[in-house]
Amino acid sequence: MVTVTDAETFLDYCDRDEPYVIQVSGSLRITSKQGVRSNKTIIGLGADAEITGGGLDMYRRQNVIIRNLRFTDAEDDSISIQQSSHHIWIDHCTFGTGADGLIDIVRGADYVTVSWNHFRDHSKTMLIGHSDANGSQDRGRLRVTFHHNFFDGTAQRHPRVRFGEPVHVYNNYYRNNTLYGVASTEDAGVLVEGNYFENVAHPVYSGYDESGPGRVVERGNVYVNCGKPETLGTVVEPRVFYAYTLDAPATLPLTVPAGVGAGRI
Repeated sequence: MVTVTDAETFLDYCDRDEPYVIQVSGSLRITSKQGVRSNKTIIGLGADAEITGGGLDMYRRQNVIIRNLRFTDAEDDSISIQQSSHHIWIDHCTFGTGADGLIDIVRGADYVTVSWNHFRDHSKTMLIGHSDANGSQDRGRLRVTFHHNFFDGTAQRHPRVRFGEPVHVYNNYYRNNTLYGVASTEDAGVLVEGNYFENVAHPVYSGYDESGPGRVVERGNVYVNCGKPETLGTVVEPRVFYAYTLDAPATLPLTVPAGVGAGRI
């Protein structure tokens, strides 16, 4: 375990081959997207640990945990998980004001969990599958779980999905999302379950923009001042992969904002 207080030292440990728990103290300014090698836990100390100016990139990596950090003003993606990276956990982070996606999970990435994060002050929040033409790499992969996240006034991509199945979106709180909540496209299989949608005109889409329709099942969600969700077909059940217990969705407007983001663990 190491504690870092400057960007140069932080990036040096991220680039080492050995396993490390890297504790981040204070605000670190980086540029562009910086690589993180396999078998790293990156965790912020206290409530003010921050990565600003740039983002973190996992390229053919595995076993990475990122927790308790604020990500602000990234020049590109805040977090990019790509090229068959797998077993990645993003938990209790706060994201906003990036130039591109806050989290992109693309190019055959697999087995990713995004939990208890606060997303705000942004448009294109999260993308699963970067291109309609990348099905040969993405089919059978892009298995991702999103739970107990707060999509707080962000516009779209919560997430937008191509090809991945199952993508399990459960017990999240959506509030004032101006374009849409979840979009399943290009034959993705998405289960939208036990969420709370508030003031979201288009909570769930099948197909979006120029992308063809994806399969999407919705069940047990609460919709307050929302449009009708679109559904299509059937989806592989997440319980094939793991057990889980749903919180009552009516409780989420209290429990999720109280528990999400950096400084809450």
